[in-house]
Amino acid sequence: MDASFWSDMMLPGISIAEKVLRPILVYLFLIIGFRLAGKRELAQLNPFDLVVLLTISNTVQNAIIGNDNSLIGGLLGAATLLVANWLVVRWTFNHPRVERLVEGTPTVLVDRGVVNREALARELVTLDELRTAARRHGLLSLEDAERVVLETGGTLTFVPKAETTRVRRHEEILARLDAIQAQMAALQAAPGGPAAGRA
Repeated sequence: MDASFWSDMMLPGISIAEKVLRPILVYLFLIIGFRLAGKRELAQLNPFDLVVLLTISNTVQNAIIGNDNSLIGGLLGAATLLVANWLVVRWTFNHPRVERLVEGTPTVLVDRGVVNREALARELVTLDELRTAARRHGLLSLEDAERVVLETGGTLTFVPKAETTRVRRHEEILARLDAIQAQMAALQAAPGGPAAGRA
C-alpha cells in the first residue's frame, strides 16, 4: 500500500474546524426539526414515520461529512455528535425550563377511557393507530385504559383500568368454574348420585 492510500484514509479532506461545525449544525437542526414535527415522528405509529427516520440519516450524511471519506474525519464527526449530545443533555438536565422547551410536555390522549380527540388531532395520531397500540399493550379496547399518554420521547404509556375487560372475563370464567364445581359436589352428595352408587 502506498502513501496516498494512507493519506486518503487517515487525513480529513476538509478543515478540522469545519469537521466539528458541520455535525453541530446538523444536530441542532434535527433537534429543532423533531421538536416542530411533533412527538408522533418519534412514536413511529405507521410505516411512513419509520421511513422518515430511516432516510434522515442518509439525507444529512453529506451535510455532516462534506467532501471527506477519511477515517479520522468520520471519527471526528461521530465524536463531535456524541460530545454535543452529552453537553445538551447535561445542560437541559440542569435547566428544566429549557428541557421542556426542547422536549415538550407529555400529552394525555385518553383519560378514564375517554379519548381526547383534540389531543389526537394536535399530535396527528389517528384513532386506529391508538387502538392498534392499545392492543399491542394487551388492552382489548381504549375503554379499558384509565390513561394513555404520548410521552415526550414519542412512546405511548398505557395505564389500564383496575378492572379491564380481560380481567372481568377471567373473573367470570372462574365464577362459572366454581359454580360447576359446586354442582358436581352437590350431585355426588345427593342420594342416588355417583358417590352413593359407588358406596
